[in-house]
Parts: sequence; C-alpha cells; structure tokens
Amino acid sequence: MTESLHIVCPHCHTTNRVRADQLASDPSCGSCKQALFTGHPAALDEAAFDKHISRSQIPVLVDFWAPWCGPCRQMAPAYEQACAQLEPRVRLVKVDTEAVPNLGARYAIRSIPTLALFKNGREVARQAGAMGAADIVRWVQAHSA
Repeated sequence: MTESLHIVCPHCHTTNRVRADQLASDPSCGSCKQALFTGHPAALDEAAFDKHISRSQIPVLVDFWAPWCGPCRQMAPAYEQACAQLEPRVRLVKVDTEAVPNLGARYAIRSIPTLALFKNGREVARQAGAMGAADIVRWVQAHSA
C-alpha cells in the first residue's frame, strides 16, 4: 500500500491527500482543481502560512523577504529556479515581512533574505543572506534528508 501525504494547495490552501507515488504526476487540488505544484513559490499571508507549516507532510522552505531589500530582489530568480528543481519534494513559499510583519516577529527574522526550512511543523534549519539556485537546492537537500 502506498503512503498518502497531506499537501496544502498553494491557491486555496485546502489540505489534499496525495499518494506519495503520485507527487510527480502533476496532482490537482480536490477543491479548486488547480495544480498543487506550479514550479513557482507561493506568496503566503499569516493564515495560509500556518496551514502550510502545520499540515504539509513535505518540507516547506520559506523565503522571508521585503520589496525594498536589494539582496532579496537579487535572490528572487534563483529562488524561482530552485523551486522548479525542488518541487514536488519540497514546497517553496515566500513571506513578505513588510506585508506580514507578525511572521517576521514570530520567527525572530533579524535580516533578510532569510530562508527557513520547516518539517512536520517545526523549523529545522535557517540561513540568512542571498544564495544562488544551486546553493539553495544543496542547502535544502542537506537539511531535508
């Protein structure tokens, strides 16, 4: 019997049950019918963030950033590239610390960009500073095994 995983939709934030062996075959949300994996990071508000962190059974990589931050804007294309390489094994999301200051405060984000990796609702790794796509992928793989 194949293991089922809970995957939160990046569009409507409904929790879906997906067989592990079906992750790579473009599963769709049972509620909104959109793709569960798009190859692009999902921008989250506080409520959506909490759902993704607490309910996803795949690791969630969070990019804490702000629109005024030069290094954040510089890293954005690399984060997109990393997303295309890491999905569907990892969900990549972005949190704008200007628009959602509570999350930045809750996680004591002191500098941006900061990447934080969550597994099973807990932060397991954190890295401050801009990184290239290959470095992001390597860092995530090293901490999500």
